[in-house]
Amino acid sequence: MSLNANIQLPHPPYDSISSLSFSQNADYLAVGSWDNSVRVYEVSLQGHTQCKATYTHRAPVLSVCWNEASSRIFSGGINNTGLMFDAATGQTTQVAQHDEPVKAVKWVNMPHAGVLVTGSWDKTIKYWDIRTPSPIATVQLPERCYTLDAIYPLMVVGTAGRRILTFDLAKSPVVFDNNVSSLRMQTRVVTCCPDKTGFAVGGVEGRVSFNYIEEKNKRDNYSFKCHRQNSSPQKVDQSLVYSVNDINFHPVHGTFSTCGSDGTAHFWDGAARMRLKSFSRASGPIACSAFNRTGSMFACAVSYDWHKGFSGMTSEQPNKVTIYAVKEEDVRKRVVKR
Repeated sequence: MSLNANIQLPHPPYDSISSLSFSQNADYLAVGSWDNSVRVYEVSLQGHTQCKATYTHRAPVLSVCWNEASSRIFSGGINNTGLMFDAATGQTTQVAQHDEPVKAVKWVNMPHAGVLVTGSWDKTIKYWDIRTPSPIATVQLPERCYTLDAIYPLMVVGTAGRRILTFDLAKSPVVFDNNVSSLRMQTRVVTCCPDKTGFAVGGVEGRVSFNYIEEKNKRDNYSFKCHRQNSSPQKVDQSLVYSVNDINFHPVHGTFSTCGSDGTAHFWDGAARMRLKSFSRASGPIACSAFNRTGSMFACAVSYDWHKGFSGMTSEQPNKVTIYAVKEEDVRKRVVKR
């Protein structure tokens, strides 16, 4: 199946796309971009997709997410701030502040109230009650935050220097465990497993690792190569190595997707340790991706991901979001023969 043959969002951002996030209540997709904007689309596989709202930062946007009720969108970016967009009123309010760019934003559903978590290149994680202007807690990190994910009570943060920090938010907002990633090169993305028993890590070396939280299960940790290409049609050497840019778990089946700088996306069964589905190579890198709340749609942002630095950003680079209709057989777990 080709990523170029499905529904494309109209009026996409005109600069690199950094983040995608689906609402948990309806098929609305928030798209953050280096053009300073967050666009909100109503997505339909029947062809009625349209942009419903747009708001802007004063600098490029790096991360977007929704709250649990899907009434608000949060975004962080290069101008060191986090913004909140109220979907009902269309009003935008600043709700977070850092000393350096905000690389990641995540809404965490605590038992008594939701909390916004922001991770920054200023080497801090901050927790925000959006009703108050000051953070309710600040945690110092060993290095700059590159990626963050949370499913209460588990939170995982990936930083520069290949550090992977885990948090047990039921006990404390501070670091529970601090380890060096099993991947040999820079961490690109961390994603919590839906059952909260562990997390996946993707790196620039074309590899994904699965890591369990409980000590008794860590013997089952594993990694595998992906997003690699042959150097020529005549060689099967997989010597061209590309970054794994995003990892997303299917909300129903617990299988997962990866996308990368090679312009491909894949569905995987972690339990069976096998690939379920591969997409044809897109016209550019796939910077980020997301499943909708039912797992019936899979969104991919075909956009320059800066893996070649400034020199790689040319006018030929595409900026588009493609929506793929997910088939049950492409994401359902396989029976593992013992």
